[in-house]
Amino acid sequence: MSFLKRSQKLLTALAFTLVLVLTTSCAAPNQTSQSNVPTASNSGASYAQLERGNTGAGQEFGGWVVQTARGLVSDAYVRDNNKLGVVITPQVRPNEVQPLAKSLVQGFRQNFPNRDLTVLMYAPDKQLILTARYDTQSNQVTYQ
Repeated sequence: MSFLKRSQKLLTALAFTLVLVLTTSCAAPNQTSQSNVPTASNSGASYAQLERGNTGAGQEFGGWVVQTARGLVSDAYVRDNNKLGVVITPQVRPNEVQPLAKSLVQGFRQNFPNRDLTVLMYAPDKQLILTARYDTQSNQVTYQ
């Protein structure tokens, strides 16, 4: 692999990590706000709102991931504030999936601290391709 291609991969991963870390710290979702959670009386709520998260903070973070991923992520959802599912776009190369998952774990950890986290990476055809698990006790991420 040429030096230019390796540099490009590294810069892409670093740029995404930087975007996640900086915007997460500057615009962390308010975890106590439940104003975006659709209710039964709110029948005008869109399907996308229902699928971004099952809590207000989860919905905000799922939406934020899609917006800030700059074309790398087509969809995201958060369940129970400890599980993030992400559907990547075809622009993400196979060797970029793990660095992207690592960046997502870092941003997810900042928004939902002091808990074990799981990031599920899905291919554009919605097939699970990688699972990243963060353990708070060991402060380690394992990949499957």
